[in-house]
Amino acid sequence: MAHKKLIRFAELKTFPNVLQFPENMAGNWNKHFNNSNPIVLELACGKGEYALGLARLNPTINTIGVDIKGNRLWVGAKKALAENLNNVAFLRVQIEQLAQFFAPNEVEEIWITFPDPQLRYSRAKKRLTHPRFLRIYKQILKPGGKIHLKTDSPNLYRFTKEVLNMYQCITHTDVDDLYQWQERSEELKIKTYYESLDIAQSNRVHYLCFSLPEQLAGTEMDLQLKEAIRYELNEG
Repeated sequence: MAHKKLIRFAELKTFPNVLQFPENMAGNWNKHFNNSNPIVLELACGKGEYALGLARLNPTINTIGVDIKGNRLWVGAKKALAENLNNVAFLRVQIEQLAQFFAPNEVEEIWITFPDPQLRYSRAKKRLTHPRFLRIYKQILKPGGKIHLKTDSPNLYRFTKEVLNMYQCITHTDVDDLYQWQERSEELKIKTYYESLDIAQSNRVHYLCFSLPEQLAGTEMDLQLKEAIRYELNEG
């Protein structure tokens, strides 16, 4: 397995659709794609199923799968090359570093699909819908840009709803059971590897689509969120 990873890491360096910790990319993604189409991110993309699916559905957008694990990115990048999908790329960086690689207002939408729910109370700040991440997204999203969350974790779903309420985010869509929703779009029918596993064994997928407010509350509000989480855990 270790040998296989080494081979993949070596190949990644030759893939034109993979950028690993690139320099001077902020504000220059239109040059990489050779167009000015809207940019859509899939965060913690793993093998990039959503980035690929969105790119297939809509050739007039540029999708970028973001993850730190090169071994997984290799899978998505290889498929994109095999299918000649020129409107998808993969960026190997930490999500905490996003603002270094995208300029203000450069990103149209963000998809967070089946992320690690980080269930332990002590790891709440690592949840990709925690306010510390929302502040990062705020730096690169266009005003009103949408953020999509798909998860099989009822805990992450409830936590995110609490965040949206406390930080006065604008909720566009809130679906408790996506499979039963009659208005599900083609974008929402894309399935990731982790979705098929149903790790949370909840037999349902939760979906939230929201935008960030014009002014996002500062870190002082995070203490109130921390207490709210603690209270819910104690009540549970």
